[in-house]
Amino acid sequence: MQKFKTAEELEEQLGQQIRNLRILRNLAQSELAERAGVALNAVKRLESGQTSTTKSLVKVLKALNRTEWLGTLAPQVTVNPLQQVTSKAPRQKVFRPRKPAAK
Repeated sequence: MQKFKTAEELEEQLGQQIRNLRILRNLAQSELAERAGVALNAVKRLESGQTSTTKSLVKVLKALNRTEWLGTLAPQVTVNPLQQVTSKAPRQKVFRPRKPAAK
């Protein structure tokens, strides 16, 4: 697996993958933008690794039939029961201050 040092390098790599997939599907940027329901500039920015919204990214991936990529961005966090048993540290709890009772 390739190691990236900066967020910019990761954005550039993701943009390149989106561009390659679009070209494999024989789509122009304008066609992809129309199918995804985003502005042409949103597709251009995504492909060039520039700042874009998460919403645009999701729409473009959906239009390219690649929503499974999103699962790799944020895999479901699970607790390993064996790790719980072998852990010597007490379980950490999250405490939130209580709100005062309304009068």
